[in-house]
Amino acid sequence: MIQFKGALVLGALIGAAAGVLLAPEKGSVTRDTLKKEGKDIKNQITTDFTEVKDDLSKAAESGKDKFKEDLKDFASKTSYKTEQAITFLEKQLAVLKEKNKMLQQTS
Repeated sequence: MIQFKGALVLGALIGAAAGVLLAPEKGSVTRDTLKKEGKDIKNQITTDFTEVKDDLSKAAESGKDKFKEDLKDFASKTSYKTEQAITFLEKQLAVLKEKNKMLQQTS
């Protein structure tokens, strides 16, 4: 989208330059025409930059929302895996307690 708008602006500038070189009108009329075209191009560039800025802002917001969602999913999965690890460790601790109990009986 940005490349298209850049090409459009470049085309307008080339067209204005060609118009000056090939202008059959008086210099004052050509200058007035160039001023008008220059203002039009400036307004178009301003509009295009505003649209690009808005598009980038929307993309950034969308990325931010996606990141928050991914972080929430990651936290949930991590919590689940942590619970599994705790359960495993509790089982291992029970086995160790049983072995320790047996060692204490033989002493």
